[in-house]
Amino acid sequence: MGRYLFFFLCFLSSFILYVFPGTGKGAVMAQPLNTNSRWIVNESGQRVKFACVNWVAHLEVVVAEGLSKQPVDVISKGILDMGFNCVRLTWPLFLFTNDTLASTTVRKSFKNQGLNESIAGLQANNPSIVDLSLINAYQAVVVSLANNNVMIILDNQISKPGWCCSNFDGNGFFGDQYFNPDVWIKGLTKVATMFNGTKNVVAMSLRNELRGQKQNVNDWYRYMQKGAEAVHTANPNVLVIFSGLNYDKDLSFTLNKPVNLTFTNKLVFEVHWYGFSNGKAWETSNSNQVCGEVLDNLMRSAGFVLDQGYPLFVSEFGVDMRGSNVNDNRYLNCFMGWAAEYDLDWALWTLVGSYYLREGVVGMNEYYGVLDWNWCDIRNSTFLQRLSVLQSPFRGPGYAETRPHKVIFHPMTGLCIQWKSPFEPLVLGLCSEAEAWTYTPQNTLTIKGTYFCLQANELGQPAKLGVICSYTNSKWETISDSKMLLSSKLEDGSSVCLDIDSNNAIVTNTCKCLNRNSTCDPGSQWFKIIDSTRCTSATKSSVRINSIFSFMAKNMLAISSW
Repeated sequence: MGRYLFFFLCFLSSFILYVFPGTGKGAVMAQPLNTNSRWIVNESGQRVKFACVNWVAHLEVVVAEGLSKQPVDVISKGILDMGFNCVRLTWPLFLFTNDTLASTTVRKSFKNQGLNESIAGLQANNPSIVDLSLINAYQAVVVSLANNNVMIILDNQISKPGWCCSNFDGNGFFGDQYFNPDVWIKGLTKVATMFNGTKNVVAMSLRNELRGQKQNVNDWYRYMQKGAEAVHTANPNVLVIFSGLNYDKDLSFTLNKPVNLTFTNKLVFEVHWYGFSNGKAWETSNSNQVCGEVLDNLMRSAGFVLDQGYPLFVSEFGVDMRGSNVNDNRYLNCFMGWAAEYDLDWALWTLVGSYYLREGVVGMNEYYGVLDWNWCDIRNSTFLQRLSVLQSPFRGPGYAETRPHKVIFHPMTGLCIQWKSPFEPLVLGLCSEAEAWTYTPQNTLTIKGTYFCLQANELGQPAKLGVICSYTNSKWETISDSKMLLSSKLEDGSSVCLDIDSNNAIVTNTCKCLNRNSTCDPGSQWFKIIDSTRCTSATKSSVRINSIFSFMAKNMLAISSW
């Protein structure tokens, strides 16, 4: 009966989305946005998940990258087509505080840098922008994103235009050469005022990656709170996003001293995490160990804000899209598990396929970019498909499509465990079509609404479902420092772990990487049991339900014959 109810609720949810479109992935919800405990919500109280991509506009030419390669509306539309619903659009402080810079034309800015080829590209692809002032060109990009139904987070990346970041670039902390806090407040106020009422500008990130020798907690509270109040006074509709210290990796000091603001339900914290944030640890050490240690530290330094009732926005993460960077690849497996488990808001670095000019290099290729060098094609479609699972909420206010359940998520593929029929092995498939599981205090994983539990089979054989769930091969524990190996015991007492074969079928194999071996990669065996209220596919019809009852009847006959 529970199974029928589950399918009915799924069908009802899908019907509502069909009749009332615009509430699914990629759609922009009613604004302004607010916070409800750890969630970002719209005016109706429904969760809005940030699934963003970073678009760079803070380098020396002070123009959003890529406009010499594609029309701005083509780029904006493509962002939504790739499943992202928002852009973290960077800006340098001096664009809004230095009138001479702001009034410089796009053409003149490129000419000053000797970028004549880029001028020709701009003339061909964005003739309406090439002779605008830099500040008006920035506004034109915002308008294009808004017109294409993309949410915009305005991020003050740096003060003096240029590549970010180092401890000695004069942009790191309040009082540095290019970081006068009074000028910063004026800039924030101007930006907040300029975009007050602008469709889809939903948040402002006060400052990117605070850092350097001058950083200290007292000035952080003093100026970040002052900046937040200035933004809220000028534009009470936007969320205010706070970065921490040490390149946006440390918010731990707020654990015992909360931020004190005159307004509520508008504050979001952000954190950055890349593979290189941990040096070469992913490549030179055991991945189970590194993942466990790094995540423990990340939750202590930033993740605790979720328990304090604030959203945590991972405003920068990313990998080398060429796929050959071992450090990045192992880090990404760990990141995917963490981001899915906590259903985090995030912004991928970066949209950019190439730069006009970066660190003295003309046309530098950005291997962390979603788009290729020409801004025409997706650099790594497999990565984007894998990331798509994180573009929709697993849960949150307004997403109680069905009763709470678990899905078994495989970070290395971005897929979840499915059961297509009683006569086929369990396989990985889209999480939108995943099985709904319960995870009992007795460590059994049972398909919700049935008596079927997950069971380990022989070594190297497909995992199976059964109805006798008291044996050791029906008990599953998370083991290793990563807490992502799902382990069970066979009849002979040997331990096995859930794994996948070359066809993405679910099998059981010897558990990987339990020693300190740095060359071992446990990624195929990493699974996360995720809390969800997301509806699975409503297309699993009565045909399948009938096959379940048939399978159950055969099992009961087998049991009665023993």
